[in-house]
Amino acid sequence: VEVLTGLIKANITTRIAFQVATQIDSRTILDAGGAEKLLGDGDMLYISANSAKPKRLQGVLVSEAEVKKVVKFIKNQKIKNGEEEIGEDITVPFSGGSIDLDSVPDSDQDDVLYEEAKKLVIETDKASASLLQRRLRVGYARAARLIDILEENGVVGPADGAKPREILTGGSSQETEYEDLTKDQKERDKWQM
Repeated sequence: VEVLTGLIKANITTRIAFQVATQIDSRTILDAGGAEKLLGDGDMLYISANSAKPKRLQGVLVSEAEVKKVVKFIKNQKIKNGEEEIGEDITVPFSGGSIDLDSVPDSDQDDVLYEEAKKLVIETDKASASLLQRRLRVGYARAARLIDILEENGVVGPADGAKPREILTGGSSQETEYEDLTKDQKERDKWQM
């Protein structure tokens, strides 16, 4: 039975194994034997991306009886203080109407990242999610979203398979050099007549 695919295991570089029944189970988790020899009660093997050899650690073990004692203690404290329930009800009925999620403004942090992404794309004359991931230190989803926003605003062209995206302009907020040249030309024409 294939429990974890190779792709999943390759992307999870840090692993923890508690006591298991067989060496096969240990190899499924750690790609190495040893977890079948653990004592239980929080005894574990830990493998990180930095070390290939498993480290034996002692994790915290809280028994079910201890959990019940703590819950009972908290309940008693609440009752002594005159509170009937442990927590408050956090559900609030919806008052109606509709919510337009498209009209929700982006946060300030997104705006800052957008400007940084735009500047980076224009300066490097390259636009890719992986570039934004590396330089802005963000995840793939956010980098891809920034690329989409740059495309919507006319900074970069649409994706064309494996080809790099074309850098179209500096975006709508930046004047092009051609506008300045036409103003200068009009001034020159005035003086030449």
